[in-house]
Amino acid sequence: MQLTFLGTSCMMPTKERNPSAAYLDYKRDGILFDCAEGTQRQIRIAGLNLAKITKILISHWHGDHVLGLPGLLLTIASLNLAHGVDIYGPEGSKKAFKQMFGGIAFETKFNITVTEVSEGKFYENNDYYLESAPMKHSVPCVAYSFCEKDRRRINVSAISKLGIPEGPLLGKLARGESIEWNGKKIEPDKVTRIVRGRKITFITDTRPNKNCKKIARNSDVLVIDSTYTSELKEKAEEHGHLTALEAAQIASQANVKKLVLTHFSARYKDTHPLEEDAKTAFNNVVAAYDFMRLKI
Repeated sequence: MQLTFLGTSCMMPTKERNPSAAYLDYKRDGILFDCAEGTQRQIRIAGLNLAKITKILISHWHGDHVLGLPGLLLTIASLNLAHGVDIYGPEGSKKAFKQMFGGIAFETKFNITVTEVSEGKFYENNDYYLESAPMKHSVPCVAYSFCEKDRRRINVSAISKLGIPEGPLLGKLARGESIEWNGKKIEPDKVTRIVRGRKITFITDTRPNKNCKKIARNSDVLVIDSTYTSELKEKAEEHGHLTALEAAQIASQANVKKLVLTHFSARYKDTHPLEEDAKTAFNNVVAAYDFMRLKI
């Protein structure tokens, strides 16, 4: 599992930072979180597989989070892939998408679905599920969590001692099922161990609210809006954003392992003050930068 930051600025791009986007590479899926202007170019610079994108999770429909969608989807459509792209977003997303693409023609048939989400689980497969929660912003906005499911890992030493061969029997044990071997019942707990699934949460463009702590709880990584230092708290309140200190307080309350700050105001040429502001409430913190890669 690898997370690549494609844009870490807020509304205004800078020479160093594009507006918001991040790409999660997980097994067969490429999951894009927000899609600011220039995102597909950032994807190419980063050497990521644009054709692998299956899902785009939109936090809200302010321009600095969605204006890269038309170009990106037109490019994906031109690839004539077997799969389509599922787009998720807050209330009003279907209307917003229709308005954005009303005058744009796709040269090839392309399957796009738009689903509006609010609170709770909205997608699930054998490997992971996705959750959302409403945030507090000037327009409908949601946070997202990617939650990998727990899995069993085979104890190779124990299996070897018992002489159980590779194949369907190991598959059953890995699924938590008992097997019969040499006249004995083998329980999965005797020869496997549970590996806890990883969790990544994305929170952007919000003021502090109860859902921040709720959706971020026990995340391995929390990627969060940190537009200003706490010295500019009034400005954060005015524009519906978090300070780095408020982001850190959410991480601390939610029992997060690692905090990643993003969505920085263009006024900050150096993100060190934002990191220092956050570290007054949470130790394991880093300020993201464009093309930063995080293996989870």
